[in-house]
Amino acid sequence: MQTILLALVAALLFALSTVLQQRVAMRASDRQARSPWFMLRLARSPVWLGGIALTWIGYGFHVAALSGGEIVVVQPILAMTMVFALPIGARLSAQPLNPRDVAAALLAGAGLAAFLLTSSPQEGVEGPGPGPWLAWGGGTLALAALLTLFGLRRAPSRKAALVGTAAAVLFALHGAITKAFTEELHLGPIGLLGNWTLWAVLIVAAISMAVSQIALQAGDLAPAIATESVVDPVFSVVLGIGLYQEALHTTSGGHVASLLSLAAMLAGVGYLSLREGGRLRRRRLPTL
Repeated sequence: MQTILLALVAALLFALSTVLQQRVAMRASDRQARSPWFMLRLARSPVWLGGIALTWIGYGFHVAALSGGEIVVVQPILAMTMVFALPIGARLSAQPLNPRDVAAALLAGAGLAAFLLTSSPQEGVEGPGPGPWLAWGGGTLALAALLTLFGLRRAPSRKAALVGTAAAVLFALHGAITKAFTEELHLGPIGLLGNWTLWAVLIVAAISMAVSQIALQAGDLAPAIATESVVDPVFSVVLGIGLYQEALHTTSGGHVASLLSLAAMLAGVGYLSLREGGRLRRRRLPTL
C-alpha cells in the first residue's frame, strides 16, 4: 500500500508540474518555441520554475516508490498523471472539460483500481546481472534509435508518433535503471559517484528528454503525447517482467485480468492524451 501511495503522490506532483509549466509555455509563439533560448525565456517565470521544482519533488516520490515496489505496478500508476492534470488544468489554466473527458478520466481511474485489485505482483531479482542489462538495455536503446531515425523522414504526424514511441521506451528504460539506482543508495553520495547506475540515470534521462523534444517539435502534439503516455507504462511492464523477472500475478487468469484492467486504464489515458495534444495544436498562442 505504501508503494501505491508514493506512486500516486508522484503522479499528482507530476500533473501539477505539467500544468504549471504548460501555463507558461502556452503563451509562447511557435517562433519563440523554436529558439535555442526558449528554455531561458521560460526560466524567467517563477511559475515555470515552480513547476520544475515540483518535477524533482515528484521524482523523489517516484524513486521512493520504486525502492519498495515492483516496476510492473509503479510505472502504470504514473500514467495517471494525465488524469490528475485534467481537474488541475481546469482550475489553474481555465482549460474546458466536456463529458467525454470526464468519462475517459473515470475509465482510467476504474481501470487503475481494477488493475491494483486484480494484480498480485511477484517480486523478481533484486539486481539484474550484466548480461540481462546488456540485452534489454542495449535492445531498448537500439529500438529507440531505429524508431527515431525512421521517424525523422516521415510526415509530421508519423514523425511525432514514431519518435514519441522512441521517447516512451527510453522513459521506461530510465524507470528500470532508476530502480537499480535505488538499490545502491546505501553507498552514499561518494560511493554513488563510482557506481554505473547514477551515470546511467543521468545519461538516459538526457537522451529521453532530447528525443521527446524531437517528437514535440514535429508539430503534431496529439500522437506524440499519446504514444508517450501509453507506450511508457506498457514497455515498463515488459522490462519489469523481462529484466527484473517480476510478475503481475501467480496465475494465468490473474495475468489476463490484470492486463485487461491495464488496457482499460490506458484507453482512458490515451484518449485524454490525444485530446490534450489536439487542443494545444489547434490553439492560437499569443506571444510572451
